[in-house]
Amino acid sequence: MRILDTHLHMIYLDKFSYPWLDGTPLNHAWPLDSYLATARELGIDGAVHMEVDVAEKDIEAETSFVVGLDPFIRGAIISGRPEKPGFAAALERAAAVPGVKGMRRILHTSPDGLSGSDLFAENIRRLEAHGMTFDLCVLARQLPVGQHLVDRCPGVSFILDHCGVPDIAGGDFETWSKAISELALRPNVAAKISGIIAYAGENWTIEDLRPYFEHVVAAFGWDRVVWGSDFPVCTLTADLRAWVGVTHRLLSGTSETEQTKLLSANAQRIYRIESGMI
Repeated sequence: MRILDTHLHMIYLDKFSYPWLDGTPLNHAWPLDSYLATARELGIDGAVHMEVDVAEKDIEAETSFVVGLDPFIRGAIISGRPEKPGFAAALERAAAVPGVKGMRRILHTSPDGLSGSDLFAENIRRLEAHGMTFDLCVLARQLPVGQHLVDRCPGVSFILDHCGVPDIAGGDFETWSKAISELALRPNVAAKISGIIAYAGENWTIEDLRPYFEHVVAAFGWDRVVWGSDFPVCTLTADLRAWVGVTHRLLSGTSETEQTKLLSANAQRIYRIESGMI
C-alpha cells in the first residue's frame, strides 16, 4: 500500500543554518539521499517536506530549494514568523512559489504566549485566502494554547503534528487524551500520526504506542488523520523502517479504505497534492 509521507525533514548544513541542531545527535547532514532508498523500499512514493526551523535569514532560501529538489517532493510546509509585522509580505512571496502547501511556526519550543497575540492570529488567518494549511506543533501541555489559536482562525485548516507530543515515556495519558478529544471537536483540525516513537523512550514497544494511536484515530476519525515519518528525528529511538513497520502493525485489523485514508488519501486532500508531481 502506497504511503505519502507528510513530515520529512531534510538537513543541508552546507546550505542553511540550523541553530537548534547544536549539541544534538542530529547535527549532521540529512540530505534526500539519506532517506530515499529506504523510503521507496517501504512503499513511500512521495513526501511533503517539513521546514526544519532554519535560521530566519534562510527561510525563503530553504523554501525555494526544497520545492525544486526532486519530483519525489510533492510539496512543502514552510517556516514563517506570524508574530512579526512583515509576515503579510513574506506570505505573499511564499504563496507564489509552486509547491508550497502550508506553513508552520515552531511552538513547542517557544513561549506559550507567542501564538496568543492578535497579530499572530490575524496573520494565520491570512493563510485561508491562499488555501494554505498551518501545522500545529505544540507540547501536550500546550494543547489548550493550540486550541485557542484554532478557535481564532476557524477558516484555516490545521494539522496537529506528532499526535500533540504526548509524554508516552512519562505515562500521563489522561491529561493528554482529554485535551486531544477537546481539540478534535474543531472540524478544521486534522491530526498527524508521527513522531510518537521519539517520545516513548528508548525501549518503547508497540503496546506503549497503541493507546495513543487509537485515541487519536477515535477522536479525529479516519477522515482527519495523516501519516508522517518525522525523519530523521525518528532515528533518535528507532529508524524509518521500524516506524513504518510498527505503523502497519497498528493498522492490523483495519480496513483497506481506512489504511488508504491514513497513509495517503487524506494527505492528498488536506495538503492539496495531485497524484503526480507538484
